[in-house]
Amino acid sequence: MTMVPARCQGSSCAMLPLALLLLLGCGVALCLGQNDTEPIVLEGKCLVVCDSNPSSDGAVTSSLGISVRSAGAKVAFSAVRGTNHEPSEMSNTSMTIYFDQVLVNIGNHFDLKASVFQAPRRGIYSFSFHVVKVYNRQTIQVNLMQNDYPVISAFAGDQDVTREAASNGVLLMVERDDRVYLKLERGTLMGGWKYSTFSGFLVFPL
Repeated sequence: MTMVPARCQGSSCAMLPLALLLLLGCGVALCLGQNDTEPIVLEGKCLVVCDSNPSSDGAVTSSLGISVRSAGAKVAFSAVRGTNHEPSEMSNTSMTIYFDQVLVNIGNHFDLKASVFQAPRRGIYSFSFHVVKVYNRQTIQVNLMQNDYPVISAFAGDQDVTREAASNGVLLMVERDDRVYLKLERGTLMGGWKYSTFSGFLVFPL
């Protein structure tokens, strides 16, 4: 079998079968030494990771301890609310905060109709939100939910301010198929929440 040398850092180098590279649609690969874990891409659309303890999560792993992942698996979304008044689907039971426009949806993992993000893979994700209320003399509480459990909250409760926003952000370890969305825990958004936003992206896979 024809072998293609992969340039490495450190004293270790690996020889990769050309058939494996062609099968995965890869070009030239650059990997690190056996004890390093950071993957680097030179060309093509794959990552070749030399790891003594490779993970098979989202990767093709050979018996040589080489994990190959797609480098094109980018994940990001950003949704906004362009109109006032909550939609009729927002019932008093779910209290999910809905959005009506998507600015970014790389990978198409944000469901606009449900206003829920579903993670395509395990990793560290960044999430942030900014929810606007318009009525004074009320307090709103917004929760960022992960699989129906609140992770972080934000409040807007200045009694003398007509328009105010509840904002927060967090880094989360998310498993594959986890669902992340916003829930109105307290108050009402009727007549408000125009210009509200909900965004997230994959920082790095695990």
